[in-house]
Amino acid sequence: MASSKNHSNEPEKAALTQLKLVLPLLRPYKNAILTALLFLILGAAANLSIPVAFKLMIDLGFSAENSSRLSQYFILVFAVSIAMIVFTSLRYYWVSWIGQRVVTDLRKKVYGKVIGQSAEFFETTKTGEILSRINTDTTLVETVVGSTFSIALRSFVTFIGAIIMMVISSPKLAMYIGFLIPVVVIPLVVTGRKIQRLSRIEQDRIADSSALATETINAIHTVQSYGQETRERARFFEAVNRAFDAAINSIRMTTILMVMIGGVVFGGIVLVLWLGAKDVISGAMTAGTLSQFVMYAVMAATSTGALTNVWSELKKAAGALERIVELMHTENPIQSPPEPKRFAHTVLGNLVFNQVTFAYPSQPDKPVLKDISFEIVPGQTVAVVGPSGAGKSTLFQLLMRFYEPQQGEILIDGVNINQYDLLELRQQFALVAQDATLFSTSAAENIAYGRPHADSVVIEAAARAAHAHEFIENLAERYDTYLGERGVRLSGGQAQRLSIARAIMTDAPVLLLDEATSALDAESEQMVQRALNKLMQNRTTLVIAHRLATIKKADNILVLDNGELVASGSHQELLKHNALYGRLAKLQFIHNAVEDTG
Repeated sequence: MASSKNHSNEPEKAALTQLKLVLPLLRPYKNAILTALLFLILGAAANLSIPVAFKLMIDLGFSAENSSRLSQYFILVFAVSIAMIVFTSLRYYWVSWIGQRVVTDLRKKVYGKVIGQSAEFFETTKTGEILSRINTDTTLVETVVGSTFSIALRSFVTFIGAIIMMVISSPKLAMYIGFLIPVVVIPLVVTGRKIQRLSRIEQDRIADSSALATETINAIHTVQSYGQETRERARFFEAVNRAFDAAINSIRMTTILMVMIGGVVFGGIVLVLWLGAKDVISGAMTAGTLSQFVMYAVMAATSTGALTNVWSELKKAAGALERIVELMHTENPIQSPPEPKRFAHTVLGNLVFNQVTFAYPSQPDKPVLKDISFEIVPGQTVAVVGPSGAGKSTLFQLLMRFYEPQQGEILIDGVNINQYDLLELRQQFALVAQDATLFSTSAAENIAYGRPHADSVVIEAAARAAHAHEFIENLAERYDTYLGERGVRLSGGQAQRLSIARAIMTDAPVLLLDEATSALDAESEQMVQRALNKLMQNRTTLVIAHRLATIKKADNILVLDNGELVASGSHQELLKHNALYGRLAKLQFIHNAVEDTG
């Protein structure tokens, strides 16, 4: 998905395409839309009645023979004004309700699309840009649906009604006004196209600043520990200044449009008023009729001004919708098959990599895995070792179908994993990563993430098995304690034990471990290792190994180097026959040798 795409070559076509996204979201709320339209029509009718009431008040109420009825005409004007206010307020409520409802549905739709995207999508798209589309872009849509459409309809109805009443009041003066219409429409069309293009650029710059802020805040400890606050502040200031410049360019074009339209429209009104005044003096028109005509002319002018603003807002929203549509059209290349195979009631966990070659989509000419073949029998523990960048973590990514291999196949229980339903396939794996991922909810909700409807007894049992129950009991609200964003209130060992408890809860037949103890202190490591030993019982386990103890307990060890499987066997066999493994053992594992063998 390229955020820099520019569709300004076909702005009108693009705008229509974007509006198609909103229409299905409006359909469920037909009754609310009809109610809003009813109040809009009633409000417009009351508004258009006010000049008639004023004409009666001026022509009849100010004459001596009708002096006794003067109060009635003023009451008539007041009553019509109150009716207009009530209907306009009710219209505002219903239109605002529709706008909020539509933007809520749109955010659900966009987030639902994002959450189902592939790993490749998140590799190439910044988090801040995604959040900008979910929040900022959809808010622009809410503005359009919640107010702009309403203003457009009201202004259009008022404009048409005012034009008709102007013709009825004075055909001659109405003809003069008609000559001004082309002068208004031409700049409206020309500048509207520029506003849409500038709005798209503005939204892109806002997304850039949002992405930078998200990235920096997520890495705040690193930023502060390296003393880079001033540098990051300057980078963010530069990003928001670019967003400001883009916004000003859009505002400048809108301002030019408003000045052009406003000057033409109100200049025309003054001209018509001068001509009408001459008719009143000559007796060809009453003062009430001229007042009525001027009021309708002002209504038509303000409606034109409102439509100008609406046109500008619609073009801005079209730019935002363009970005949303682009996201909505991004399809995940990893899909479940049309008729997926079902897993047997008992999943054995037999894993086979058969001549697998894989390169990440961002670097298709640099294979990360090259012709990899191995088998893990049910219940076996297999350790994967190798230098950084050898392709160890990629094995996990392929097993869970975050990516597809370019060549070869991966089997589970004798069936290619791409023949299973994606959700069911991933439910067969329990992943414990080196960096524990926790959510900003309670301890209990984090443990039960894979089984959100599990009861407290099952959750506590999993916590006890993971040696997490003890520290949870000491938290302020025990299992209901809020853990903070990404679990910042817990130590590394505590967070890791919670993630192990989560894996225990899922009770998956295959366990994937990215050595979960490598970054922990000795005491935390012992507790986490005991929890892992319990979790590994009766499960097929594939572990990226950093610790000698883990490697020595493995049934088989795979040695990866530069994407190739260069050796496999037991610890002792590999020490004797594989030079790379010997170097890794000395460099990577030796610092634990005394502790692990003592």
